[in-house]
Amino acid sequence: MLDVLTIGRVGVDIYPLQIATPLAEVETFGRFLGGSATNVAVAAARYGLRAGVVTRTGADAFADYVHRALRDFGVDDSQVRPVDGLPTPVTFCEIFPPDHFPIWFYRMPTAPDLQIRPDELDLAAIVAARVFWITGTGLCQRPSRDAHTTALAARDGRPHTVLDLDYRPMFWPDPAAAAAAYAEALPRVTVAVGNLDEVEVAVGTRDPERAARLLLDRGPRLAVVKLGPDGVLASTAEQAIRVPPVPVEVVNGLGAGDAFGGALCLGLLRDWPLERTLRFANAAGAIVASRLACSSAMPDEAETEALVAQVEPAAATEGDR
Repeated sequence: MLDVLTIGRVGVDIYPLQIATPLAEVETFGRFLGGSATNVAVAAARYGLRAGVVTRTGADAFADYVHRALRDFGVDDSQVRPVDGLPTPVTFCEIFPPDHFPIWFYRMPTAPDLQIRPDELDLAAIVAARVFWITGTGLCQRPSRDAHTTALAARDGRPHTVLDLDYRPMFWPDPAAAAAAYAEALPRVTVAVGNLDEVEVAVGTRDPERAARLLLDRGPRLAVVKLGPDGVLASTAEQAIRVPPVPVEVVNGLGAGDAFGGALCLGLLRDWPLERTLRFANAAGAIVASRLACSSAMPDEAETEALVAQVEPAAATEGDR
């Protein structure tokens, strides 16, 4: 039984080693394991959790790298398999701190991780996982969407079943298609996570408190709305807590949300109070935002707790439901 099992994107991040440089002028790049669902599994493994990922690669040299990197990070790769005829995806970005990180996904005509079929799933492992983490991108195409639907049906509302909204407009024909897919998935998950752009697609508002309430109305027991420089808001039926951000000098913000996700998994599994979980997850995201890479930048528990302890204990705001 795994503590955390994720399903979704995997690939190779090709990130420039020159900061604040247009991609056309970059001369050297670094290669890193990438993909949101994969990064969350790596982040969870860094905390000593037994983590695995369900995904697909091409049958190529980059697939060999993906498997080696996953094993090096301590992530179970037994459910990572090749798809003939499609390359392992690569992703490029530009890095203009503190808040401009254009990204290009090379996943054409489609990506192997969108070819996961329902009949390939290890449903026993999915049901047994203490946290099962899906992303919105996995809902954007079939057969992946059907596989996700099958997995959620097997989970049958078990805690902790998490939907990371993970809205990437280039993967959808329009926002309405994403909203419809979210509407089908939300009643079957216990936790929903997204930033302001993502919750606006899902429930039609950027107001954090209203968005959290609307997410809860769809079925989840916990709604987490990431507010960027304004921190994070989390709501349940009983309480709403807003925690301020952790100030850092941002280098690359692309992996911060995945670091937040891995830390959220730890808090859920340890049954921490909601405020402690949010502070810990915020600190994890801040650490990764201060570094170039995503997967290899994930902190361990001691490093994350050290940053939590350094931050002024600004009071969270709480409201009763």
